[in-house]
Amino acid sequence: MRFWIACTTLTVIVTHASADDLEVMSKATALGSVLAAEEPCGLTYDQASIRTWISENVPADAMNFPSTLTMMVDGSAFQFDGMSASEKTAHCASVEQT
Repeated sequence: MRFWIACTTLTVIVTHASADDLEVMSKATALGSVLAAEEPCGLTYDQASIRTWISENVPADAMNFPSTLTMMVDGSAFQFDGMSASEKTAHCASVEQT
């Protein structure tokens, strides 16, 4: 059910997005997943590295990035709560490689 809610939300967003917006949304989605995993995976991120990644990968005029990132962090955290132990292990292992 959660998956379908997330898919429906993303479908609505994608329908109204331009190609540039889709790229920004994709980056927000990826970063949101990684950031949401910090606490549950027992990780600690370097804050300067996060700032550097954003300055190098997100256009300065991407006004929708912060709100999209917040939505993706919240959604990823919600999904993490519903994962099995094996899913959490796989997710955390993947995030650790990032």
